[in-house]
Amino acid sequence: MVEYKKHARLPGKLVFIGFGSVGQGALPLLLRHLEIRKDGVLIITADDRGAAQAAAYGVPYRIQPLTRLNWRDVLDEVIEPGDFILNLSVDVSSTALIEYCLEHGVMYLDTCIEPWVGGYTDQSVSAAERTNYALRVKALELNAKFGKSTTVVLTHGANPGLVSHFVKQALVNMACDMGLEAPSPAPESREQWAQLAERIGMKVVHIAERDTQHALSQKRPNEFVNTWSVDGFVGEGCQPSELGWGSHERHFPPDGVRYDFGPQCAIFLNRPGVSVRVRSWTPLSGSYHGFLITHGESISIADYYTVREGERICFRPTVHYAYHPCDAAVLSLHELCGRNYRIQPRQRVLMNDIQDGIDELGVLLMGHKRGGYWYGSQLSIGEARELAPYNNATTLQVAAGVLGAVVWACENPRAGVVDPDDMDFARVLEVAKPYLGSLVGVYTDWTPLQDRGMIFPEDVDASDPWQFKNFRVV
Repeated sequence: MVEYKKHARLPGKLVFIGFGSVGQGALPLLLRHLEIRKDGVLIITADDRGAAQAAAYGVPYRIQPLTRLNWRDVLDEVIEPGDFILNLSVDVSSTALIEYCLEHGVMYLDTCIEPWVGGYTDQSVSAAERTNYALRVKALELNAKFGKSTTVVLTHGANPGLVSHFVKQALVNMACDMGLEAPSPAPESREQWAQLAERIGMKVVHIAERDTQHALSQKRPNEFVNTWSVDGFVGEGCQPSELGWGSHERHFPPDGVRYDFGPQCAIFLNRPGVSVRVRSWTPLSGSYHGFLITHGESISIADYYTVREGERICFRPTVHYAYHPCDAAVLSLHELCGRNYRIQPRQRVLMNDIQDGIDELGVLLMGHKRGGYWYGSQLSIGEARELAPYNNATTLQVAAGVLGAVVWACENPRAGVVDPDDMDFARVLEVAKPYLGSLVGVYTDWTPLQDRGMIFPEDVDASDPWQFKNFRVV
């Protein structure tokens, strides 16, 4: 028997809300590395897709979808002060669960902020109100009402989540490489981190991800294939495309919309994320076209690294996702768009049928004097299978982020509602690192202007490669 290090003790029960591919992958890691009492785990979910995995660990499994009408009654039956709600569901309001946890002294973590079912596409409310930006604003406002009564961690898996810590590690690495004097061993405050990013010249941050995992069984017509939750991917892909909007930008998108509430650190495009593509780069795949799908880190990172003088914004990076999912998922998205965003009747998450491939997930920091710097995880399907059961490379990266954040929350039980950027990056990475394969940092001279205009003239800003209009594929 392998002896795994116990990183923290969970005082109450660990209650899963939702138990899809990420929950199934996270359970083995949490049981390995947390001190949990014998009856200390409960799963509440909408279907039986993870029942066999739960049974393998002797974990109670309750099929009871949470709805607007029953959710509070269901939680009242099982939740006690000191418990921990791990929300990995879709179509369940995150802010409703968060407020419940703050009222009852229960810790909380999710991997994305969700509305109630139909909230992403509800035409009765404005597009701005259906964004992750708006959902985050509402969640953070609960700090004013409840203070730091208990710890609530917003949007912490791999991305959002680990990528915020990758940004900090990348900045520390670059400061050392550039010979900059920085607080040792790392900045201690939000202001110091933002000032370091400004000194380095971090104009743009891409969450640059290329998933090359593939199976022999090909995607069939009217089927959506992915390496993680199909419902979750389609839900966020149909939201308006969102990005943190940098202070260096001088070409506002024609379909862009600014917010008139909150920190105004981001914008959204009046179109779903699966219809927006951008140019990006990873070390193993090189340049590629990715989807600019909304993610919480696009907003929180831009907000965190803002430098202000009074009301004036002196510095802020442009931040967004640039996601190339597995090839079967790309075909699935193409078909989804042709179906006017109605999800296919068949869905499949690739797991045991994966033959080969990796998930290369990192952050690409651009605009500084050395061009670009990518830092992140390169994890193969073979490594993932050796490290933990019920995982592929994608789900294990997310599960590692969940583990790191749960441990941090247990060690900091009175932090209030926090973004990943507010947490101790070194501690979270220390816990997650054994499950991330190779963590690498690579400099590159790639820019979005590389080899442009070779076939047809293009409307680019040649004076500044780091303008968003140069990244966008039109």
